[in-house]
This record gives sequence, structure tokens and C-alpha cells, in this order.
Amino acid sequence: MPDAFRDRLKDGALARAGLLDDAALRLAADLLGRVQRDGLETVRLGFVDQHGILRGKTLVADALLSAFRSGVSMTSTLLFKDTSHRTVFPIWADDIGFGKGVFTGAGDALMVPDPASFRILPWAPHSGWMLCTIHGPDGAALPFCSRSQLARAEGRLADAGYSALFGLEQEFHIFRVTDPNLRHADGGFDERPPETALLNHGYQYLTEARYDAAEPVLDDLRRHAQALDLPLRSMEIEFGPSQFEFTFDPGAPLAQADVTALFRAMVRQTCVRAGLHATFMCLPQQRDIVPSGWHLHQSLADAEGTNLFIPDDTGTLSPAAAGWIAGLLDRASDTALLLVPTVNGYKRFKPGMMAPDRIQWARDNKGAMIRALMKPGDPASRIENRLPEPAANPYLAFAAQIHAGLDGVETGAEPPAPVGSPYADAAPRLPADLGAAIESFGSSYFIARHFGDDFRRWLTTLKRAEWDRYRLTVSDWEQREYFTLF
Repeated sequence: MPDAFRDRLKDGALARAGLLDDAALRLAADLLGRVQRDGLETVRLGFVDQHGILRGKTLVADALLSAFRSGVSMTSTLLFKDTSHRTVFPIWADDIGFGKGVFTGAGDALMVPDPASFRILPWAPHSGWMLCTIHGPDGAALPFCSRSQLARAEGRLADAGYSALFGLEQEFHIFRVTDPNLRHADGGFDERPPETALLNHGYQYLTEARYDAAEPVLDDLRRHAQALDLPLRSMEIEFGPSQFEFTFDPGAPLAQADVTALFRAMVRQTCVRAGLHATFMCLPQQRDIVPSGWHLHQSLADAEGTNLFIPDDTGTLSPAAAGWIAGLLDRASDTALLLVPTVNGYKRFKPGMMAPDRIQWARDNKGAMIRALMKPGDPASRIENRLPEPAANPYLAFAAQIHAGLDGVETGAEPPAPVGSPYADAAPRLPADLGAAIESFGSSYFIARHFGDDFRRWLTTLKRAEWDRYRLTVSDWEQREYFTLF
């Protein structure tokens, strides 16, 4: 049966356009046989959009053959929406900013499924799940596909004779839903979030009693992560109320970005079915809440797989580690928008939150942006970037790390001296808010060179729309401060 499927796929539009190579065709043919044998009913095809949100379409199982032959059309306006889901580009104009007739009139883009990413959903075992790349309607590559951006960055690493490993620490909150706010008056773009209650009171970091109380939901998340073949390592009680952390074994950048996208979606979907609300928002508006971070552990290896961050002597940096750290520091402002893409994420940058507010590195200090964890003979020598927030698009965040770090390695850059007091050091400050990050990103030659000028203008436009909506909204603070004063 796989051979028969392969014969039918070989003359499809995707194969003819080179969007499914021989290896992908074999995987797709085997997958079609598996879907048929296992009696699956539906397959969800998803892509991670500019904001890290998983979007897509659900097909009946019999339609999967057509998806592998021709791809699946989707409305291109999904690429031009800000975080409110509003389309912010003038799609009814002759030119929305990328050439006359390009993505005008809410025309189609093309989802191309990756058979290597296929999973069966453990909480919906009648359904499969597959990630896609996004292309133009003619199959052309798009700078707006975040998964393709990371694939290109990983290709740049390989061309230079390197590979990278990324290890992940993912913090998030889970709350009990007391009112979903699904009345008719609650609908629309500006939806009311659910009303919630805590699962625990917090401030008992890593206590077993707190873990035991939350074990039923954490067991569901663990079992689902393992069933999806995600490289889960640990489940932990974090410091804040209803706050948790899952950590993952290191892996290649694209695979780890897929892990992040699937994990976040799994957590949210599993919790909804249990009457819970999981959020990867950095700092929810709750009493005594502790902000969540997303810590990226990174190392660089040569063609033989040797870790190039292992130092020869205690207290020194290898040339590769020095260059990688220097590259991340040099481009911290340019790439902040890709690592901390929300208004909310910048409210984490204050002393005492174990989050950075300056561009600096340290040996083993959780207040610094870059934490260097290296010693002679240690194969796990690595750096940890503590800047990102949990809501960041993993593909764009990892691509930014690769391009910045590799630039530093290739130019032989050297970092400044490590700091001992990260909140008292005179190092340059990180962008103070989303507006400052947008300005650094929008004027960055580094971003234009590695991601493309269309990408830079596209994401700048989307994020400015988000920032303007926030900036022009009267806040609770303003009402309290001024309403009776003046």
C-alpha cells in the first residue's frame, strides 16, 4: 500500500515543485497507510504564526492524500494580523507593502504538511496532528513563515560546519476556571478573559506537598507530552501561585521549536478539557503573581559533534563560547522583539524577579541576561539566555540566537568581563518596553540581513499596531491616578 500511495504522490503539485523530496514522499506514503490502518478520523494541519500561535485546518482522514499532493489553501490574511486577530495591513489596496497584487484581496497562501512532524493526539486519539510550512499560492518560499526562517538559520549553521543544541525550561501558570465568560455580550475581538481561581497559593518553591496536590493535572500533561514523544525531563513547582515549570532534554533547534509549539498547544488544550485555564502570558494580572520566564540553554558543536563551549581552563571561555556570548550581547536590542514580543513581557524586567534588565553576562548568576555554565571536561557546558518570555515564537527566537551567536563566532568577537552584581552594573539597558524594542528591531541592519527586509517591515508593522492599541488605551492606573486628582 505505501508504494501505491507514493506513486500517487510523485506526480502531485508539491512533489513537482520540490516541496516534498524523496524522503518526505516515503514518509508521507507510510503515513497515509498508517492513518488508514489505525482508523483515524481527522488530521489537524497547523502552522505557527508570527505571534507563536498555532493555527490551521482539520481534515477528514480521506483528504490527507490530497493535502500531500497539492497542499492546503488558507486565507493569507492570517499572516497580517496582530495579537488581537485584527488584520492590520491594507489588504484591499493594490499594494499592501510587498509589491502590486501580492497578498491583496485576502487571497490564498499554501500550507505544506511535514510528514516527519506527525503525531496522534493522546487526548483525542481519533485525530492526528501535523505541522506545516507556509508558502505562496504558487509554492514560492515566504519570509513570513517562521518555521522556514529557523530552517534557513539552521542551514547557515550547517554550512559553517556547526550544529547547535537547545535545552528548554518552560514556565507557565494553570488556573481553575470559575466563569468562562461565554455569554453573548462577551463575544467579539475584545473578549473578556475567563475568571479564575488558584490551584495553589504559591511561595513554596519545589515543595513536594504542592506537587502532590497538583499531581493529577501534572500527570495528564506529563503523559500527553510523553505520548507525543516530546523530550520531557522534569515537572516542577515554581515559586509563584499556580506556577509550574517543565524542562526538556537538549536537541536540534528546529526539533526543539516544534517541541515548544506542540507542548504549549497540548498544555492549553488538555487544561481546557479539564475545566482549567493554562497561560503562557508572562505576568498575569493576579495578586502576588510571579512572572514566568522561558530559559534557552545553548551550546555549539563542530562537525564531529564535539561541544565547542567546553573551556580548557577553569575561569576561561573557549573561542566559540566567547564569540557566541558576544554575538548575543551585541544583538540583544535588535533581537529583543523576537525574544520578548509582548507588552506584558517587559514588565518582568525588574530586580528581584530573576530576570535581566541589562545586556550582560555572568558565570552563574540568575540575574544576568546570559548565564555561563561551563567547566573543563564537562560535556554539558553551555550558556543560558534568560531574556525570553514564554509567549515568544520559538522559531523566530531560536533563529535570532543562531544568527547573532554565529556572527560573533565568525568575527571572533569578545564579550566584556562577566558581572557579579547584575542589577547594579553599568551595562547598557535592555529595551524598556515593547515600543523601544520595535524601534531597535525596525532600524536593524542585522535583522534585514539575516531575516530579510520584507520580514523586518512586516513584523514591525504588526507589532506597532499592537503597541499603538496598548499606548492609546486608558489604563486602570491612569483612572486611579488622575480621575479624582484633576
